[in-house]
Amino acid sequence: MQNNILTGVALAALLIGAAGAASAADKIVIGAATAQTGALAPFDGPVVEGFDLAVEEINAAGGIDGKIKIEVVAKDVRSDPAQTSIATQELIDEGVSVLVTPCDADPSFAAAALAQEAKIPAFSTCASSPTLPLMGGDYMFANFPGDNVQATVSATYASEQGYKTAYILYSPDTQYTTLPLYFGDVFKAKGGTVVGQSTYSLGQQDFSAEVTKIKAINPAPDVIMTSAYEPDFPAFLRQLRAAGVTAPVIGSDGIDSATTFSLGEIAEGVVFTTAGHPTPGSPLEAFNKKYEKKFGKPSETVFNAVGYDLVKVIEAAVQKAGGSTDPVELQKAIMSLVDVQGATSKITYKGTTGMPVRQVSLVKVVGGKRELVGQPSPDPALIPKPRMQ
Repeated sequence: MQNNILTGVALAALLIGAAGAASAADKIVIGAATAQTGALAPFDGPVVEGFDLAVEEINAAGGIDGKIKIEVVAKDVRSDPAQTSIATQELIDEGVSVLVTPCDADPSFAAAALAQEAKIPAFSTCASSPTLPLMGGDYMFANFPGDNVQATVSATYASEQGYKTAYILYSPDTQYTTLPLYFGDVFKAKGGTVVGQSTYSLGQQDFSAEVTKIKAINPAPDVIMTSAYEPDFPAFLRQLRAAGVTAPVIGSDGIDSATTFSLGEIAEGVVFTTAGHPTPGSPLEAFNKKYEKKFGKPSETVFNAVGYDLVKVIEAAVQKAGGSTDPVELQKAIMSLVDVQGATSKITYKGTTGMPVRQVSLVKVVGGKRELVGQPSPDPALIPKPRMQ
């Protein structure tokens, strides 16, 4: 009799445990520590809109595979690395399965060590520094084309335009704003010459010294390359054109914003790399229609779609892990993902160090609108190794 009682107790315990496990598998909790205020808000804000749209869409269909709902716990890190650390630790303590960190490598580095220690996969919303996953550990992932890949695309374009000389403007203040150094490496490998370079500080609004230096170069450089973003890029471009410098300007994804397209004549002809372009019949065109229907306004930046992409990657990881929401299993699954269809392109992590393989679009500002220059595949032999700073 006693054995039967013990067996019954044990069976009840197993049933309770199984019920608890089933309940846990009914949802996945994502902890989003993003910058909804501060300098990074113009990027994280749009990302979160697309992120929320994907979550809503998946949950409306019953969840991942029709059964695993997505729950998001969001915290504003105010574009501050210290606050990012605090928010990340709070989310870890709350037991999330996946972490989302801000759109810049520097605050994401603050979260990476915590994610690595807790063994919880973390994605930066749109940081593009290839050093992030290398230095952040094997639980830290990027969600955007790498700076060195973007620079290879833009430098190859510059060479194909017949540009022989280039001037680069960069800031040592963040990983992202050193992207022009990669451009310089590739431009020189293609036979070009970097005739000068300047540095600036984030938030700088007076570029007179840098513009004067550029104007003094004789003959003038064929092209100017910078990864400055707002408010720095508009200030630099206005002062450059006001000084009579007419050299073409190449930028990067940080200027894929409504601000750039509202600058009028001074932005005409600016070319930049970004994560996608809504060609007719493309997934991005379809996403933009869904975005406009939900928010009642057209999407003005690819960062909306990049947020959508991130959720599709997490969804694919859960599916690859057989429906598991265990962080360690999800990390393994992420590292095996191939050709996940996002709104911008197909996304692959297999065979990488955490920097996704995904399409880069080259876009030109024409009449205040985006004009696709191309979506080339960069020569792998030209892509510079990450600069470990």
